[in-house]
Amino acid sequence: MIDEQDGTVHYDGAEGGWGSVRGIAETAWRERPTPGALDTLRRQNKVKGFMCVSCAWGKPAKPHAFEFCENGAKATLWELTSHRCTPEFFAGHTVSELRTWKDYDLEQQGRLTHPMRYEASSDTYVACSWEDAFAAIGRELKAIDPGSAVFYASGRASLETSYLYALFARLYGHNNLPDSSNMCHETTSVALKKVIGSPVGTCVLDDFDVCDAIFFFGQNTGSNSPRLLHPLQKAVERGAKIVTFNPIREEGLEEFKNPQSPLEMLTTKKTEISTLYLQVKAGGDIAAITGLIKHVLAAEEIRWRDENQHVLDVDFIAQHTDGFAEMKAHAEATSWDDIERESGLSREDLGEAAQIYIEAPRAIAMFGMGLTQHVHGSQNIAALTNLWLLKGNVGREGTGISPVRGHSNVQGQRTVGISEKPELVPLDRLAEQFGFDPPRDEGLNTIKACHKILSGELKAFIGLGGNFIRAIPERERMEEAWTRLRLTVQIATRLNRSHLVNGEVAYLLPCLGRSEEDVQATGSQAVTMEDSISCIHGSLGKNTPASEHLRSETAIVAGIAKATLPANPKVRWDEWTGDYAKIRDCIEKTYPEQFHDFNRRVFTPGGFHRGNPARGRIWKTESGRAQFSVPTAMRSIGFEDAPGRFRLMTLRSNDQFNTTIYGYSDRLRGIEGTRDVVLMNPEDIAEAGLVQGQVIGLVGDAGDGVHREVSGLTVTPFLLPRGCIGAYYPEMNPLIPVWYHDEQSRTPASKGVPVRLVANPRTT
Repeated sequence: MIDEQDGTVHYDGAEGGWGSVRGIAETAWRERPTPGALDTLRRQNKVKGFMCVSCAWGKPAKPHAFEFCENGAKATLWELTSHRCTPEFFAGHTVSELRTWKDYDLEQQGRLTHPMRYEASSDTYVACSWEDAFAAIGRELKAIDPGSAVFYASGRASLETSYLYALFARLYGHNNLPDSSNMCHETTSVALKKVIGSPVGTCVLDDFDVCDAIFFFGQNTGSNSPRLLHPLQKAVERGAKIVTFNPIREEGLEEFKNPQSPLEMLTTKKTEISTLYLQVKAGGDIAAITGLIKHVLAAEEIRWRDENQHVLDVDFIAQHTDGFAEMKAHAEATSWDDIERESGLSREDLGEAAQIYIEAPRAIAMFGMGLTQHVHGSQNIAALTNLWLLKGNVGREGTGISPVRGHSNVQGQRTVGISEKPELVPLDRLAEQFGFDPPRDEGLNTIKACHKILSGELKAFIGLGGNFIRAIPERERMEEAWTRLRLTVQIATRLNRSHLVNGEVAYLLPCLGRSEEDVQATGSQAVTMEDSISCIHGSLGKNTPASEHLRSETAIVAGIAKATLPANPKVRWDEWTGDYAKIRDCIEKTYPEQFHDFNRRVFTPGGFHRGNPARGRIWKTESGRAQFSVPTAMRSIGFEDAPGRFRLMTLRSNDQFNTTIYGYSDRLRGIEGTRDVVLMNPEDIAEAGLVQGQVIGLVGDAGDGVHREVSGLTVTPFLLPRGCIGAYYPEMNPLIPVWYHDEQSRTPASKGVPVRLVANPRTT
């Protein structure tokens, strides 16, 4: 609705509540799910149940009666749709025609039912047999240099499939294993590994039961991980304080009405989530965190002088860290004028936030892509780590750093070998286990793969799930280059745009969904995944598959591998496909410290924690200590401000998960029926000579001479910092140069893209 005072669009209600119930009901009405859907929701995220395919937030040992959120329910209903995308559908539509459809309309065709081969003469997909598909793919892969192929993983496949996929790549002869982490939290892996020696977060669920404060940076809990709202609500109710730094006021971190509470559903009762909500500029987090550090250091000086007591954990700093003096000198030398200008926040507001941190004996830091997707995203995370090390808030109960991941198993895939970095994989163990010499050279991540596709050096792309072309930057250039690939293979459950931009030889291979029963030679199979707090969970699908022609992701990977690779007595594709427990035995041998007794622990309530050295204050850094660092910039964006230049943040709606669009309702922002909007501060609208409802375009302003434009966006007033605008992902990806990414991780810098407004956009 429209606020009568400032004219901005907003949602007049709390996250959760009847709004969430309506959102689930609308998805159910559209999808017409199969009869097993209700039982699947009942079993979702429970022991010996089905693990959600949506976000990667932890699953409690003692789950709620309904341990799913609105988006988790939407993901399940989407997978269990009764709609079917059959060979008859493809016969009636050319690929060229389908490329003109919207993402939502493509996916609304339902579940894929048959393996399909692209036929260039008719420009259509036609049904084929699995045997013919595997044989043809194998022939193509054997005919090229292995280094010219890329094996991409979306972040949803199980640990079992992921392990075999990575093994297949290395047996074939490359480490070209990009995954969706490269586009979101690779910055986390790189930055945390450098400063605390662990590439993942240090918290477990129990920490949220005893912490005294939680600080959020750049993470939209309400749309991306709503189940997290339950521990946040409990924390607030017992007196913990929550401080949020985010350019956009997101409803999920403001108010929550618990759909599982009859009292809250039937009354006006709701929980105020954030004690303090500060709208930092997009790219202003380094400055804001530096301001917090200055306040903490000043408080230490005063308290030591007046009370002979410390604010800092001086023993921890002395025993466990390096670089404190240099970091302290930098913070003290940074002026408040610089901090206020770059952060967009006042010294007083930062002081209020710092005081909450100072007074909290135990604090947790949480962050999302608002920190990671910047040119200096790694420095964002290093700066946040500086603040947390000051009070020893890593490696103690109720403390820690907790990145909030997206895809349900994106962290787990990296754990079991999907990585382009050979130093992160125990290659010597793999060599001994499987009798081969693994490649030792660094492979291609997502951005490097994009450059190689643009240059024509890559010949083949295998996609294990996901919607790669839609997710990456610079879509128009990438799509044009994509058609020069020799081979493209997409393993998927539903149709998306990536399936419609083909190489010369192209296959679309439909797989089982995680909620469906996976029956192999030894019976029904369980699979496993890792959540964002490093706990491993078993998942057991029970629904009847959408088609008798579907195969599991594991069986598809094994089928392609068998058709491609020479026989090896130590590599037992058929045996592994028939019994996934034997794949888990292999994982345990490769990673014995983390996966000991793997099969015995698959269904541990709450999952089993695979361990985290930093949680035990073992710092696997170069110095052997946790590392304070000095930022080289006060802004994490990669450009200077200029008249008419805006900082574009790409956003996800309440009705999507990554590139999957469930519908056109972004209820939590008050936007209905469209995704073609640009959110702007009302003062920026007036200064630009625009009016609410005007249709404009955005053009890239990266200064590299390449024209990038997205048109047809409706000006929508929203409470944002001046100079910052928001619009939806993935629609805005054409505005992001492929070279515009975090300096250390190469994660696309999607949260601070330089753009200008075009009042009279071109027609496309």
